Amino acid sequence: MSNFIAYILLGLPFGCVFALIAIGLVLTYKTSGVFNLAFGAQAFAAAAVYYVLHVRHGWPTVPAAVLAIVVFSPLIGLILELAIFRHMRTASPLAKMVASLGLLVAVPQMVVLWLIGVGKPTFGVRGIWWDDTAVYHFFFDTTLSGKDMAVIVSTVLAVLVLGALFKWAPIGLRMRAVVESPRMTELSGINADRVSAFSWMLSSLFAGLAGVLIAPYFASLGTGQDFITLLVAAIAVAAFARLRSIPMALLGGILLGVIQGLLQGYLPPGSLLAQYLKPALPFAALFLLLLFWPGLRTALQSKDPLAGVDPPVLPPAAADRGRGMTIATRTFGIGVGIVMFVLAFTVMNDHWIGVFTQGVIFSVIFLSITVITGMGGQISLAQAAFAGIGGYGTAQLVQVFNLPVLPTMLLAALLAGVVGALLAIPTLRLGGIFLSLGTLAFALVFSTVFVQLGWVAGGAHALNVPRPGGLANDKPFLVYCVVVLIIVSFLVILVRKGTTGRYLDALSGSETAAQSIGIDPRRSKIVAFALSAAIAGLGGSLLAQFYTTVSAATVEYTYVYGLFFVVIVVTLSARTVEGAINAGLSLVIIPEILNFFGLPYGLTFILFGLGAITYARHPEGILESQKRRSMEFLEKHVFRTKKATADDGSGPPSTNGADRVPVATTGAAD
Repeated sequence: MSNFIAYILLGLPFGCVFALIAIGLVLTYKTSGVFNLAFGAQAFAAAAVYYVLHVRHGWPTVPAAVLAIVVFSPLIGLILELAIFRHMRTASPLAKMVASLGLLVAVPQMVVLWLIGVGKPTFGVRGIWWDDTAVYHFFFDTTLSGKDMAVIVSTVLAVLVLGALFKWAPIGLRMRAVVESPRMTELSGINADRVSAFSWMLSSLFAGLAGVLIAPYFASLGTGQDFITLLVAAIAVAAFARLRSIPMALLGGILLGVIQGLLQGYLPPGSLLAQYLKPALPFAALFLLLLFWPGLRTALQSKDPLAGVDPPVLPPAAADRGRGMTIATRTFGIGVGIVMFVLAFTVMNDHWIGVFTQGVIFSVIFLSITVITGMGGQISLAQAAFAGIGGYGTAQLVQVFNLPVLPTMLLAALLAGVVGALLAIPTLRLGGIFLSLGTLAFALVFSTVFVQLGWVAGGAHALNVPRPGGLANDKPFLVYCVVVLIIVSFLVILVRKGTTGRYLDALSGSETAAQSIGIDPRRSKIVAFALSAAIAGLGGSLLAQFYTTVSAATVEYTYVYGLFFVVIVVTLSARTVEGAINAGLSLVIIPEILNFFGLPYGLTFILFGLGAITYARHPEGILESQKRRSMEFLEKHVFRTKKATADDGSGPPSTNGADRVPVATTGAAD
């Protein structure tokens, strides 16, 4: 019995932290309608402020904790609300999630660059209890440390204060009213902006509290990846609470922590279950809750009676441009490609050949996002995992079965497509944000469990991946990658113009109307998901061939890179092939530019992470938006000049494509 109680107490502190983060997620959603994936980044930022003040500068515990939790964290929440989410209050839940995803990518890098310092150690975080090493004895001879007591006591007090706020304070009722319908709330004389700002400050305070409390349990703060893992565990708890109930979030967090403590205590330390079941438990719990927890799928549906009054998303700019613009654009693109090839084979050294080869490979991977997001209208956070399946699959098939690398690459891509289809079957019925969270759970299980298995990624040993015969040198290999990119690009274009693409386009307009004319939404989306996973697997195989080795430490296959992949593509353009290609090249060229000017690599994550905030205003992407503006300018000042000359009354009116783009209308839509 004493062991059982001891194991429960072992998991109780982490359960309380799970509960705090989950309560913050629930609070943010209940009061502002935002499912805030940046919550983990906010917790990391507060922990970093506390560490710098308390450890590096020697501040006493109380002032350092108060500044980090009570001052800095609410200020961050206020800034996020005023600068970003206030302007997105009536945006779709998916647009809000993309913005918070960009912040999740950008904020940790900002903290590392401008607060902690790149490469500087972050060891020795001390807790807020007066003595972390103090031991407190309880019944059955069980004990808790000082930092454990700090977590438990702080969680209880925070939940009691929050419950009282929602039950008896007028601000609690106003916060609930704002999320139901901000426009209707304004009609009742309530300042929705002020209420929303307060709720963001309050939820961010919970993020800061969780970050400061959990920091002493880590050997070092690092780059904040541990906080992302905690965030996913908290998302599972928030799902258990159906994103509504703060008491259920508290209960769910404690249950998850206790279960982890029992597993850690009872499972043999060297067993497979101890190595793989315990770290995968939060992610598996999230996946199962998303699929089977009753009432969860309706939790994020809009309750605003004035929702849906915004204009529809503009079609791609290419669909509106005239024939002259199309010819000019394609000629320019071909010309740029020819110039790059000439430079590659005459001027560029081996380093730049490698840079552009990686850019081409990432472009192939990013075309998978064009399929699932640009055509399918869904955000998948598992594309890096699918790329890993392609890379590891190629390596294993070559080594185990001694197959040539070219057919092996296709088999690995097919394997990734099959896994994608199997994942799509249960998750596509969720849709929207829940589909994204389900794919994130899969990516985390893949990174933390499957990649550690020897039959997947080789275990402690790297796997060798040969290049195809005759392509050992970098220049021929670059040509080979470009050929693959061209083939995949044409495949994506054909799919977009074919039956599947038209079905997906109809579904994005109105799924109900599409079903009424016989379109099966599940079948079309599963095809898109499987094709997307196969393309990512193909790109992952190319990446393995480029490196010639892959291992469990290959960062491009990790879930963190998967988040960044989505951010960079949706920032530029997820709806077009050229958007994916520009994203792939930007991913490798921008760090080179930063390095040339002596700037840190982390700025790449910051630039594109903050760029994702523009998704709500321009879901077509910055590149597509600027393309439309450029097209309108040229249509107005170049092509319409020719049209006016032709339409001088001497003949029939011109019918070139420019007639289809009313400048005033499209300009207003932008």
